Amino acid sequence: MIELDGSHGEGGGQILRTALALSMCTGQALRIANIRAKRAKPGLMRQHLACVKAAGQVSAAAVTGAELGSQSLVFTPGAVKAGDYDFAVGSAGSCTLVLQTVLPPLMLADAPSTLRLSGGTHNPMAPPFHFLARSFAPFVRRCGAGLDLKLQRLGFYPAGGGVIEALVSPAAEGLQPFDLTERGALREAFAESLAPALPRSVALRELQAVGQALGWSGDQLRAPGVRQDEGPGNALMATLAYEHVTEVVTSFGEKGISAEQVAAQLAREVKAHEQSNGAAGVHLADQLALPLALAVAASGRPARYSITEMTEHTRTNFGVIARFLPVSFDVRPAERHLVVELNRRG
Repeated sequence: MIELDGSHGEGGGQILRTALALSMCTGQALRIANIRAKRAKPGLMRQHLACVKAAGQVSAAAVTGAELGSQSLVFTPGAVKAGDYDFAVGSAGSCTLVLQTVLPPLMLADAPSTLRLSGGTHNPMAPPFHFLARSFAPFVRRCGAGLDLKLQRLGFYPAGGGVIEALVSPAAEGLQPFDLTERGALREAFAESLAPALPRSVALRELQAVGQALGWSGDQLRAPGVRQDEGPGNALMATLAYEHVTEVVTSFGEKGISAEQVAAQLAREVKAHEQSNGAAGVHLADQLALPLALAVAASGRPARYSITEMTEHTRTNFGVIARFLPVSFDVRPAERHLVVELNRRG
């Protein structure tokens, strides 16, 4: 049994999600204490409980401590079973975090799976749908597995109600490691404002402000049509499509924050990303670690990717992965980026 302290490192929900995913992938039982100890409201919130329940369903696990507010959990997985699943967070909590939890074991299953996930699709502190579809999913496919995502309905806090559909196909010949050391040339850059149930002027002001800040214009500034019953909510996104990787940066609107402030925040994050030449941004650095580690552990071949910066969140995630898999993460500095090297131990 793997025993973890949820207060370690950044002390948030990522420790739980990564541990659940790898418990299912490896068949090792998990005991975790001090869940989300460093958050204002520690313990299992609704979206974290949804992750636990989804993991339990996918792997027919025996679970104790699966209740709201619980700060400890014992999870003993059974065999992972491919199939058709419907996972509902039951609030505006992020349904993309549920996908993050069950995706790795389903990538190793013996048949494809279809998932219907409902809840928040665009939440702060969680990977938005567009990031998963544009930045992350292509690298799942590069590992040899399949991940096809469809956004059926937007979901924002506090109303929720979003729906994502996912088709997960396991790797026919096992997960394969790869290197991602350079972005390549910038092929396209554009901003989009999603603002359902809000005045159209909000989206237009955001786009005008971000266009001025970044020097973007014309077709680079987009306000796609949305259903007005999907909000209220607001996400301003910038997509930077390079030759080898796509980065999606998101800034969220909220009550009391002007459209210009939302745009300024997005512009700051885009400029910060451009100051580095690392291939993977701060969020993709986290997301790539687990599938690459599984591929390195299975194949014995190394992998390497460059990142813009090392966050405490990423460092903590590396540590959890190394508890379950015989993989080491070595990080070294390079010019305007860091290089992460994964090797199989032993």
